[in-house]
Amino acid sequence: MSEQFRISRDSLGEVKVPSDAYYGPQTERAKHNFPISGLRLPRRFIRAQGIIKLCAARANRDVGDLDTEIANAIISAAQEVINGDFDREFVVDVYQAGAGTSQNMNANEVIASRASELLGGGRGDTSKVHPNDHVNMAQSTNDTIHVAMNIAAMEGIYHDLLPVLKRLEAALTQKAQEFDPIVKSGRTHLQDAVPIRLGQEFAGYAQAVANRRVQLEKTARALLEIGLGGNAVGTGINAHPEYSESAIRFIGEETGLGFVPPHNYFTFVQNPEAAIQVSGSLRSLAITVNKIANDLRLLASGPRTGIAELKLPPVQPGSSIMPGKVNPVMAEMMNMICHQVIGFDACIASAGGQSQLELNVMMPVMAYNLLQAIHILANGICAFTEKCVTGLEADAERCQHYAEMSTALATSLNPLVGYDTAADIAKTAYKTNKTVREVAKERGISEAHLHDLLDIRKLTGNN
Repeated sequence: MSEQFRISRDSLGEVKVPSDAYYGPQTERAKHNFPISGLRLPRRFIRAQGIIKLCAARANRDVGDLDTEIANAIISAAQEVINGDFDREFVVDVYQAGAGTSQNMNANEVIASRASELLGGGRGDTSKVHPNDHVNMAQSTNDTIHVAMNIAAMEGIYHDLLPVLKRLEAALTQKAQEFDPIVKSGRTHLQDAVPIRLGQEFAGYAQAVANRRVQLEKTARALLEIGLGGNAVGTGINAHPEYSESAIRFIGEETGLGFVPPHNYFTFVQNPEAAIQVSGSLRSLAITVNKIANDLRLLASGPRTGIAELKLPPVQPGSSIMPGKVNPVMAEMMNMICHQVIGFDACIASAGGQSQLELNVMMPVMAYNLLQAIHILANGICAFTEKCVTGLEADAERCQHYAEMSTALATSLNPLVGYDTAADIAKTAYKTNKTVREVAKERGISEAHLHDLLDIRKLTGNN
């Protein structure tokens, strides 16, 4: 049976729209104009659009610009968008018209159509609720898409990413305490170095994650400045003088987050600075977590021919051909996520530099990359923490063996015999496959000195 259509109109003329669609002609045009990737802006962005339309309707109603009955219908319809009831109706590709006009109209048309139904009209009927005149009242693509990006990113960071970062930090701190008695060889340049406690190594990881968390919390605060009401270029044309402050206050109430008007509406419309700053923090986080994942892979390498100081939880078979092989899959997954986030940041930085005059039109691709970075980092770190970090075990005996065999222990002899003699002791130990202690004893260094200078636990300090 052939698909049924209705005839809708926009400023360019008639458009055939599927009869069961809530979206209208401008969305339908975008479907045909941008058959690019099949990618859509994610759930959090659509939710943010619903929040904006709901709060705008409330504000326009309260200042007396929007009929109460129409406003209430828009509010009800927008709430359904917030709830996710119409996600299937948001069909515009990520790679669309600059600034996101099609995405904004997609939301306007869906909400207008649903509001019309609530008022007894038909789906797609714009005579009762108009997508531009009513749903988009006092708004522009230029402020709403930017605001939606900020809301969605802030909600994703606050509700998803920061909690899992705190869990990773706590898990690493727990391992630092658990592993503190274990002395091992440090390694620099992937070569033997002076001793370190495994707990100290993990305490370093935990603090690095804490540093990135604090940095993200700081930069994310920039997202709280939203210029809803700045409209097309920041002047607030066609908006009631009290609309912007009221709408932004409602957004704060709806989200439970502290959104405020920007210091300068023109700056807000011209430059998506907060997204660029936050993306940079996400990149830094990815670099830090990538280092930790790499270290776990190295320290767990083996089990017979590698370092094998750590034992990773086995979560799945590692090879389709080698029986019994178990790979560090959770760390590898985390690596891939981190590389992708660095790529997302490169796109955001490049697009962020394309602001021209009163607007940056690259916001749809910036929003997609920013929200994807938050999403995959949150999910990846959650899985990495639960399926890898919390189940880590240490081979204390192997760590002790490597620490005792390290030729870098000769470093502690420097104050007694000097650098050159200590270096010769280290070389001899390596050539003869003896410990530094054994060679030093052969060179006549007393047991008392060796006991004091080569106490590997003492050499790790008190930190």
